Amino acid sequence: MGLYKYLQQSWKKPSAELSQLYRDRLIEWRRSNSVVTVDNPTRLDRARSLGYKAKQGYIIARVKLLRGGRQRPLIKKGRRSKHNRRMKIVGKSYQWVAEERANKRYPNCEVLNSYYLAKDGRYYFYEVILADRELVSKYAGMEWLKSNTGRVYRGITSAGRKSRGLRGKGRGHEKMRPSLAAHGKRGKN
Repeated sequence: MGLYKYLQQSWKKPSAELSQLYRDRLIEWRRSNSVVTVDNPTRLDRARSLGYKAKQGYIIARVKLLRGGRQRPLIKKGRRSKHNRRMKIVGKSYQWVAEERANKRYPNCEVLNSYYLAKDGRYYFYEVILADRELVSKYAGMEWLKSNTGRVYRGITSAGRKSRGLRGKGRGHEKMRPSLAAHGKRGKN
């Protein structure tokens, strides 16, 4: 087995010393800011598989998100049917929200991908891989990055596509493309 396979296994089934190390890190991460730049990825195997390279222009950001359901608007004017539309059901995953927050913090970068780190009773932690548009687009095979701006806001990162239901094709996924809203409008001329 290679190094990355061992790293992957140690993350899935941590030993007693590793789990204590993770607990100590969680305490440290809780005290830190919402979006923090990290020198090296915490999960090197996952970061490398998602497109991270130890080159100039690649940035890793750790994002801390408050856990719990999204709050619905509180209606204090009695129970009427017209108020039902004010219910807010958000179809975004926490990972997608983490990517958006990281991109907001680094506006000159593009989100390549992200991965789960940890969670406790209060927060979720994700690491987001960002790439500087100008620097990374000069590397071989990354020329597409310069013209492909705002990926995370258009929902075309991996987490965004998963939240939009675009992981599958064919039977059972007819309503997903081009979007749920577009499907609802189809045939209503």
